[in-house]
Amino acid sequence: MLKLHNPTRPYHRLEIDLLFNKVKAQMHQRALAKGGDGIALYTDCYTGETLRGGDRYDYEHIRSSEAVFMKYRDRLTNHEIAEVVNCPENVSVTLRTINQSKGKMRLEDWLENANKVSNHGINGVLARKALANAEMGIQRKVDEILSRKL
Repeated sequence: MLKLHNPTRPYHRLEIDLLFNKVKAQMHQRALAKGGDGIALYTDCYTGETLRGGDRYDYEHIRSSEAVFMKYRDRLTNHEIAEVVNCPENVSVTLRTINQSKGKMRLEDWLENANKVSNHGINGVLARKALANAEMGIQRKVDEILSRKL
């Protein structure tokens, strides 16, 4: 039987941030190996451009942690939500200016602003593909967690 959790509990980031820090450290190690010269090498998830250590980039939750928390707080614990938010498909890297511009907005809503898309050099196809991939990863992780509870 699936145990329901408080569907009105407030947004809580502690577990999300603890796991996010571990995920970022793992991503950084992989990016260092990919760079091959001691400098991290990433691909921006929204522009497709190469980012190197020293560039002003952020690790990004493609679907915001708050949106995931609010959607699943009635079915998942805070720790389980942290697993979902930080699934590999939902965490990527983008320029800090893009991340700050997007903030907590839903990516699909942010992409509707042609000025922001143009000003930041967003590749709409790539950004929508990142979102679709994040959504699939989130659903896969939720299904995995819920199946453990049956």
